[in-house]
Amino acid sequence: MPEQPPYLRIADVLRQRIAEHDWNVGDRLPSRTQIAEECGVGENVVRRAQELLISQGVLEGRAGSGTYVAEPRQRVRVVRSSAREQPGGSPFRADMQALGRQGNWESRTEAKVSAPVEIAARLGIPVGELCVRTVYEFLADGRPVQLSTSWEPYGLTAGTLVVLPEGGPHAGVGVVNRMAVIGITVSHAVEQPEPRQATAEEASLLGIQKAALVTHIRRTYYSDQGQPVETADIVIPAALCEIVYEIPVGR
Repeated sequence: MPEQPPYLRIADVLRQRIAEHDWNVGDRLPSRTQIAEECGVGENVVRRAQELLISQGVLEGRAGSGTYVAEPRQRVRVVRSSAREQPGGSPFRADMQALGRQGNWESRTEAKVSAPVEIAARLGIPVGELCVRTVYEFLADGRPVQLSTSWEPYGLTAGTLVVLPEGGPHAGVGVVNRMAVIGITVSHAVEQPEPRQATAEEASLLGIQKAALVTHIRRTYYSDQGQPVETADIVIPAALCEIVYEIPVGR
């Protein structure tokens, strides 16, 4: 069996000391130098161990102050399921309601934004073709838990009541329900999740440590004709949320 990397061993030591109440919630940990000397490792090993525990919500880094034991927070359960889209309702609000939380979001929409290379490829349109771009910050009980940037081909919805995802009579009901209004049946979505570190902007918006672990999901909705109708980059922080996929099984 391969030997455990040193930083994982130190992370386990720090977890154990917190569990045994050597340090309690709100306590500042000793300096990295002191921990490194006590554990017989280099400071970089301690740094990696602390960064891991910060990404998991065990510790909290405070700029210019040090590293502290974080207050335990219940992770939000984020369900990815084909059953999430309900007629006339918001999937996110339904998810949060099931958890006994208040779900809401803030958004900013820009119409007629030129599609960059990757987005154009995902939507099957020429580079530079006009899109409607909406940036979302999703909140659970007023605290940010998810970010999303959504792109829709402008030519698909231009001149209709659903051209603005968060405006008009069908605001906030989700892609599937909005597309149904203009006669487009969304048959399925494809999601590609991958772990990465948060950017400085994402960390600031989500209230997490810079470079903390997040799951980046590239999601694209398709019509029953195989046409991409929307694509989004969804960012979910690992320390705040657990992601669960529900997969329907047919007979």
